[in-house]
Amino acid sequence: MGIADKAKNAAEELAGKAKEVIGDLTDNKDLEAEGKTDQTKANVKNVGENVKDAFKK
Repeated sequence: MGIADKAKNAAEELAGKAKEVIGDLTDNKDLEAEGKTDQTKANVKNVGENVKDAFKK
């Protein structure tokens, strides 16, 4: 996994967490759900990259 991919996934996860927190604080369930979805996407991408790295070794 490249450094750029790691940074991009970390940023996406962080943005998702921020959306989730803001959605929770403002009682905006749609924004909260969107944040959770963004976090899940970032985690899935990380798993995919880890699988690719495992096969490269």
